[in-house]
Amino acid sequence: MNNKKIVVTSRSFSAHPKLREELLVLFPNTKFNDQGTIVGEKNLVEFFSGADGAVVALDPITLNVLNQCPDLKIISKFGVGMDNVDIEACKIKDVSIGWTGGLNRRGVAEMALCYMIGLSRHIFFSARDLRCSNSWIKEGGQDLSEKTIGIIGVGYVGKELIGLLRGFGCKILVNDIIEQKDYYKENELVETEKEEIFKVADIISVHTPLDSSTEKMFTESIFSLMKQSSFLINVARGGIVDQLALKTALMENNIAGAAIDVYEIEPCNDFELLKLPNLYCTPHTGGSSEQSMLAMGRSAINHLKKYFEL
Repeated sequence: MNNKKIVVTSRSFSAHPKLREELLVLFPNTKFNDQGTIVGEKNLVEFFSGADGAVVALDPITLNVLNQCPDLKIISKFGVGMDNVDIEACKIKDVSIGWTGGLNRRGVAEMALCYMIGLSRHIFFSARDLRCSNSWIKEGGQDLSEKTIGIIGVGYVGKELIGLLRGFGCKILVNDIIEQKDYYKENELVETEKEEIFKVADIISVHTPLDSSTEKMFTESIFSLMKQSSFLINVARGGIVDQLALKTALMENNIAGAAIDVYEIEPCNDFELLKLPNLYCTPHTGGSSEQSMLAMGRSAINHLKKYFEL
């Protein structure tokens, strides 16, 4: 019998019956995060004690953590973002990383499209006003069709969103650090500097990873460039947007509104931000559709299976 010890820090994975069952078939000696606690660096070492492998989501995998987990051989990622994993530290400690990108692309792209339509047509805000104050004001907003959309980050999710937008006749401005001229030409996209996107786009949707080059990409000065009628969508990582600057821009109506699924600190504890009337917010559920959950979970399981040659 396989007696490798596996730990699962992800609350979502731990609570998913199919993923639990499939992992336990291969690794009966598995410890799940059944308490639903957020496993930060302070208690991550204790949780990892004696583990040969770990399935992690947003937990901080640092050199400090790895130094105290000598038995750990592989980190298997449940999710697609790698900003919480110190890749160099894993190399130093000879800890393998199991990761596959783009597994939740459809779910995240669909959420971004939902945000675009909801913001443009005032669906979110009119539904809230009707429910909370019986307000029967018919402000139907504007069609998404033929709007100018700025997409920053043309990777897995960005490309999926571009595909979903095909039927809307939008002008799509794109920006990415990777040269993709053939793809842009084939899909009638306009490669544009970020500064120009900030100035002219009706809706800006962010789909970059979080790293030193994208951290706080959206600051007070950037919001001042955006049109007062524009919307910002962030379904990528919270740290890409200066949250205080976003709150100020919304409070002062420097932009028309925003929809965000991610935050600088999660769960978000800025309740003043969350209650703003021109903000629509969700608790990081973009990649949490059933299909995305199964794809990410099974990928994490397969990386463990491959590493331990089962």
